[in-house]
Amino acid sequence: MKLNMLGVSVGNSRTRIGAFVDGELQECATFRNEREDALAEAVTHAYAPLRDREDVAVLLASVNDPAAKAIEQQITSTLGQSVRRVERDITIPIGRQLDPDAMVGDDRLLNAAAAFDILKQACVVVDAGTAITVDLIDGAGTFHGGAIAAGAQLQLDVLNKRTDMLPQIELARPDEPIGHNTAEAMKSGVYHGLRGMVRELVERFAEKVGAFPLLVATGGDGNLLFRDYELVDRVIPNLTMMGLYTTYRVATEQQSKADN
Repeated sequence: MKLNMLGVSVGNSRTRIGAFVDGELQECATFRNEREDALAEAVTHAYAPLRDREDVAVLLASVNDPAAKAIEQQITSTLGQSVRRVERDITIPIGRQLDPDAMVGDDRLLNAAAAFDILKQACVVVDAGTAITVDLIDGAGTFHGGAIAAGAQLQLDVLNKRTDMLPQIELARPDEPIGHNTAEAMKSGVYHGLRGMVRELVERFAEKVGAFPLLVATGGDGNLLFRDYELVDRVIPNLTMMGLYTTYRVATEQQSKADN
């Protein structure tokens, strides 16, 4: 089943918008949430490949409700399209083994749904953005949760803000593990620290499920942190967006079966 969909993923700092035409991601744009002046332009640009298509759905996921409400209103006014929110209007197709009162971000569940849809086996998803999450999905396609830590740039920002002498620097790959100046030492600590954290968690997860799961990395910093890491099976930058499409496709398939 090949469907047409505009996907919107509202993060803590950035929003990503992508157009799926006949099931293929054609156009993707990212903008910072505080850039309200860029919102209408980004929506219009991302929707362009879908303008002449019929039966276009708009799905929105969010971990930032105030930003999501503004974006939903903008989409409705700019495109004249109704917006379906995941977990409010449409359920993300992933099993869950969590505490009864657990609240999990849409992005984590969408990543899990997309990863299992692609791999069809136990896996770990690392999403490296403002925060970094490391989540386990078992071989039956059940999301178990995992770990949440401060993301790379957030760590660097806090080091600057909470100390007198550490500078403000932007995330970059360190030249070598041993930092011969303060900035390189900070980069090394954050870069290798996060990679080491992921390794430790994956090893603990493997003990839990009795096998070493495949590791998928995504998020804005996923490629920089993990593209050449032997532990990582693949880096999929648009995994959350693919999760939105998986959610829409599965719901459409289920509705089609019910109608027949």
